[in-house]
Amino acid sequence: MSYDGRVYTVQIGDVMRKLPIFQVAPGVKIAIFNMLGDTEVVEMAADVLATRMPAGAEVLIVPEVKAIPLAHALSVNSGLPYVVVRKVRKPYMVDCLETEVVSITTGAPQTLFVDGKDVHLVRDKKVVVVDDVISTGSTIRGLRQLMDQANATIIGEMAVFTEGSPEDWDGIIALGHLPVFTD
Repeated sequence: MSYDGRVYTVQIGDVMRKLPIFQVAPGVKIAIFNMLGDTEVVEMAADVLATRMPAGAEVLIVPEVKAIPLAHALSVNSGLPYVVVRKVRKPYMVDCLETEVVSITTGAPQTLFVDGKDVHLVRDKKVVVVDDVISTGSTIRGLRQLMDQANATIIGEMAVFTEGSPEDWDGIIALGHLPVFTD
């Protein structure tokens, strides 16, 4: 991985990408990783993460939106079903599990939902949480709360990248770490 002030170069398996650097607060910049539409990155990340999948996993849990292609590719690779945790409750979603977190993107409270039709897939199961980037941890805390409601056991937490303080993410199975750049 390398940084030249404008881009941060990462490698996922055999695939290399240059991530643009954006200012997110005064004096704070991050490398933006967005795998949506990048089939090569999604497939490579899924292939590498599949080799590190905890034994005994029964289902994958993924927050919408950017990590859904990764969960799909991991599902195909591993044969495990996946459940999407939604950020908006649709009228057709009934008997949902729900919890509130503070979104890093907006700084506002956000509710996460497991659709009632999917609760049986997670209730009392051994689950692996999958995300693209774990940064502040607010989403993963929400996913943990939802799995507690379902009496599910989280046996692994996986991401393509962690971000921020590396020591905060010791238990996360990740392919790399994205630093936060400060002036």
